[in-house]
Amino acid sequence: MSNELMQALKELEKERGIPQEALIEAIKSALNTAYKKNFGTTQNVSVELNKMTGEVQVYAQKRVAQQVKDSCMEISLEEAQIIDPTCEEDTMVNVEITPSNFGRIAAQTAKQVVVQKLREAERILIYEEFSEREGEVVTGTIQRIESKSVVVNLGRTEGIMLPSDQILSERYEVGQRVKGYIYEVKNTSKGPSVFISRTHPYFLKRLFELEVPEIYEGLVEIKSIAREAGSRSKISVHSIDDKIDSVGSCVGPRGIRVQNIVTELNGEKIDIIKYHRDPDKFIANALSPSKVLSVWIDGEGKKARVVVPDYQLSLAIGKEGQNARLAAKLTGWKIDIKSESQAEEENEPDD
Repeated sequence: MSNELMQALKELEKERGIPQEALIEAIKSALNTAYKKNFGTTQNVSVELNKMTGEVQVYAQKRVAQQVKDSCMEISLEEAQIIDPTCEEDTMVNVEITPSNFGRIAAQTAKQVVVQKLREAERILIYEEFSEREGEVVTGTIQRIESKSVVVNLGRTEGIMLPSDQILSERYEVGQRVKGYIYEVKNTSKGPSVFISRTHPYFLKRLFELEVPEIYEGLVEIKSIAREAGSRSKISVHSIDDKIDSVGSCVGPRGIRVQNIVTELNGEKIDIIKYHRDPDKFIANALSPSKVLSVWIDGEGKKARVVVPDYQLSLAIGKEGQNARLAAKLTGWKIDIKSESQAEEENEPDD
């Protein structure tokens, strides 16, 4: 241990932001543990580190006695007064007991502590960086697949894509480039855990923000999203400026913008719906591509009764009820869909 150590600690404080005082205290604590482990003592021992020179000294606290019975715990008055002329009988005095070979142990211990503190500081920096990036879309390379979770290399750390965050129809392979949405960052004892998703509704929202300048600039707003990842999604959009076509902006010239997103999601169908503040019109739009004849609103129960042409009933409901289910989720209304003939039968008076 030498002045070089103290200089190194100063550099770490300057470059990595690790306080020198915190490093010194950590080294001292580790040295105390190392001494007791290597020299096995019952004495009240403390290890001191000189902040100026980096020199390490071990002290044992001994009671000043007129007659010494236990040399490990006691010291004679004559010897004690050589160390501290003011000490008296039955007082405590610190006696240096630094072993000759303790310098090597101290150097190894200090190195281990510094390495550990560097790792801790790096973990904190990574956690802070990715915490600020929650809600962003990131791109990484699949590093490994373990317990059905996909581990993605994000550069300074790894992203975890749990089974629930994976699109069922997709196949993931090591070395594959993949995009994901950071929805949570946890600080654990092993370092930060960054959770990414390809199924999150906001992943779709962020893809539209990246692809559609009008959304990114705030001219077109995404009002709501209903998503069944890998199969089909609906998003409702509203233009702040009446001169801007909200749906057209998202579709893009020759459909290129929405097609880029569909390609990223490996063929997931996307319905872009024009938002309307009137619930009946919004619900009618949400059931696209089906044509809607009429919508009756029950405001109290937030229920809607929708009538569609007979030939479009199956289209309105969708395969396994998907279209109706997504429309209900998108609008926040419970939707009961009837064909025109069904509605007429229900309205006919009883004989």
